[in-house]
Amino acid sequence: MSLLSKIWTSVRGGATEAGEAIVDSQSIRIMEQELRDADKDLNAARAGLGSIVGQVTGLKREAADYQEKIDNHMDYAGQALDAGDDALAEEIAEKIAEYEEELAVRTSAIEVSDKQANLMKDQIRQNERAIAKLKREKDMIKTTEKVQSAQKAVAGKFSGANSSLRSATESLERKRKAQIELGDRMQADQDLQNEEGGADLAAKMAKAGIGDAKKSSKDVLDRLRAKKKA
Repeated sequence: MSLLSKIWTSVRGGATEAGEAIVDSQSIRIMEQELRDADKDLNAARAGLGSIVGQVTGLKREAADYQEKIDNHMDYAGQALDAGDDALAEEIAEKIAEYEEELAVRTSAIEVSDKQANLMKDQIRQNERAIAKLKREKDMIKTTEKVQSAQKAVAGKFSGANSSLRSATESLERKRKAQIELGDRMQADQDLQNEEGGADLAAKMAKAGIGDAKKSSKDVLDRLRAKKKA
């Protein structure tokens, strides 16, 4: 591959990555708009289904009316035959045939419309479930994005060599060490003063019962009693 081809490939790759980054940054907004469009389409489908169901209801009402006319005219034709009026019976039979043809047309239309309505109902239910699932996923993505943004902000403040938390921790550690060192120096100075003033030696002698150890009250009383007896 020539240098120019490599450069062109790199440029195209960079453009693709930039485009994907733009899409990713707008993914929530794009999804929300697509969901709004899907809701509009779904509402339009529901309206269409309602129209079909209304048509079916009307067709069924007309079919019932024609069936009633057929039943009534069948009775009329029978009465005409009973009366021996074949011409009237034939005329009534022609009317019955017209009614039956109209009934057949409406029955066929009802079957087709029912199938179409049932198919639309299934499609609407599937779309409703799909849209509800996408809405749940969108809400989870938005919530996760907020949590991750908060975590990122916290990590940015409390991580790294120059973070405020690290600086405060290091300051406290230095303060603690300084206090320990000061206490050690003060104790060393006190020990040195005791040694220079003989206090340390006096303490050791008193502990051993040597020298001018402090007398107890019992020693003083014993001395007074001895003096009175003398």
